[in-house]
Amino acid sequence: MSEIYLTKDGFEKLQAELTELKRQKNELSAEINEAREQGDLKENAGYIYGKEKQSQVMTRISELEVRLRSAKLVDNLAINKDEVRLGATVTMRDESTRATLVYTLSSADEADPSAGKISVSSPLAQGLLGSAAGATVIVRLPGGEKQLAILKVEYK
Repeated sequence: MSEIYLTKDGFEKLQAELTELKRQKNELSAEINEAREQGDLKENAGYIYGKEKQSQVMTRISELEVRLRSAKLVDNLAINKDEVRLGATVTMRDESTRATLVYTLSSADEADPSAGKISVSSPLAQGLLGSAAGATVIVRLPGGEKQLAILKVEYK
């Protein structure tokens, strides 16, 4: 298994999801027991649905437990804070449109482009990694190349 790096926020988000899934698992167990008491299980849609949903929830719980056990918190790692790395908030300027862009590089679990969080494995993030404020980089994106001037690198 590859190493999993998370920010503190990402770790807490996964823990909250795990807690919610465990709550759902308990509710599903109760629903399945109620459906079982209704008789014929082969034709009991509530029972069948409950068992399928419970299986999905249990699979996700297992995935989250493994991820959380093996996760390394990037906030605790000794990294060069002058360079773009996982957890960095990067302010940059698109040199062709002069638009200012601000993105935080996050793990795939934390990525939320609408909130300005992009996965560190995305093409944009890959093109920024290792760069520092003041640098101009050319990033190859699916829509073509972009020339970006890195204005600021912050770790919050």
